[in-house]
Amino acid sequence: MAKSTEVPAGRVRIIGGAWKKSVLRFPALADLRPTPDRVRETLFNWLGQDLSGQACLDLFAGSGALGFEAASRGASRVVLVERDREAVRAMLANAERLAARTLQVVAGDASAFLRTANEKFDVVFLDPPFRQNVLPEVLARLPGVLRPGARVYVEAPEPLEAQGAWRELKRSRAGQVSYQLLEWSDDRSGLSGDV
Repeated sequence: MAKSTEVPAGRVRIIGGAWKKSVLRFPALADLRPTPDRVRETLFNWLGQDLSGQACLDLFAGSGALGFEAASRGASRVVLVERDREAVRAMLANAERLAARTLQVVAGDASAFLRTANEKFDVVFLDPPFRQNVLPEVLARLPGVLRPGARVYVEAPEPLEAQGAWRELKRSRAGQVSYQLLEWSDDRSGLSGDV
């Protein structure tokens, strides 16, 4: 009988970098849907496997899978923002277990974080709960925390159309989810999309 490689619900496995095969544990919450392994693998192929020296922001962190993957691949700083207290506690426990010194977990709302943040990021992960329709507001505020050339990963029901200073680098689909990688070149424009 073949041994199953499936990870039980409430757990997700880091797929690359220093913590490869480490398991992150998270609470079973209705809106918490970690990015699947296959999609994360594609994303980090797009970004490059080595994120050394890059500052990353995971705005709707949930399980923290994207942020932990970035830290595992050498990111110099990773900020995970999440408003659900149970999810925050789980991310803090996972960070402690992995001795993740480059990770900072922020308990709070993504929009509020963007209004008060005073640092710039090279990579941003946006995977908000779809039914909340928060992407338009978040994308309007996002340029304030981006370095020129920053890359932004977006998961949404439908792809966003890049305009102005935004350029689409990659796009794909997995079931009901569109995911894409955008690049920011300056602060003169925005995005539109049916989100």
